[in-house]
Amino acid sequence: MQREIFNTGKLRLSVAQTGTGKPFIFQHGLCGAAGQPAQVFPQDTGWACMTLECRGHGMSESGDPAAFSIAQFAEDVAAFINALNIGPVLLGGISMGAAIALHLAVKRPELVSGLVVARPAWIDQPAPENLAPNREVAQFLAEYEPGEALSLFESSPIAQRLRKGGPDNLASLLGFFQRFPLSETQALLSAIASDGPGISSDEIANLSCPTLVIGTARDVIHPLAMAEEVASLIPRARFVEITPKGDDAERYQADFQTALRQFLKEID
Repeated sequence: MQREIFNTGKLRLSVAQTGTGKPFIFQHGLCGAAGQPAQVFPQDTGWACMTLECRGHGMSESGDPAAFSIAQFAEDVAAFINALNIGPVLLGGISMGAAIALHLAVKRPELVSGLVVARPAWIDQPAPENLAPNREVAQFLAEYEPGEALSLFESSPIAQRLRKGGPDNLASLLGFFQRFPLSETQALLSAIASDGPGISSDEIANLSCPTLVIGTARDVIHPLAMAEEVASLIPRARFVEITPKGDDAERYQADFQTALRQFLKEID
């Protein structure tokens, strides 16, 4: 993975690239980093996976936590695309990254030639119920010392439910208690899980670019029904269901790469 710095004029944001070829801007999820999209990107496809690590993520600077929002993260991606003069580009993302990609496809269609929406956690509403676990982790981190916060969360009803219905979700949430600095993690979880993509279902339905939507079962944070609804809204969308990460992580990656490889080949 190659890295460089994108200077917004106020912050230094990290850019990671995997592979070489035509640019595919592929954004990570909440409290994730560039390794997340790189892990499921099929190399040797003639495309380069480029990820701008959002403020407070990966190796990027944080800046003012008051600026943590899907809209601001999307604005940073737009500035990056314009700085490189590479638009319109294939744009995609996983979870929060999917919301960023949808936001830009609606608000800045001149920058987007194609779209990948993987495991979406939002459609058009802020603070959806499926993100309640993230908000609960943020609340525990805000009110208790780290050890006590973790203990309380592990015994909470939400954690008990995730042990059965979303084991991969639970693993991610437990990891947030070890993501330092904890104050930054708390701010990100609180702000983004209460945020929304700032677009409407009607605007999503007006998208005309070729789109791949990827979803999985057994995922409480990223409900399969939400991915299916996004796909049903976009006229040129193809929906692919892949193996849940919590069931078989290797199969999940392989399925994801297969779906992406086929889509990249078709829009080449």
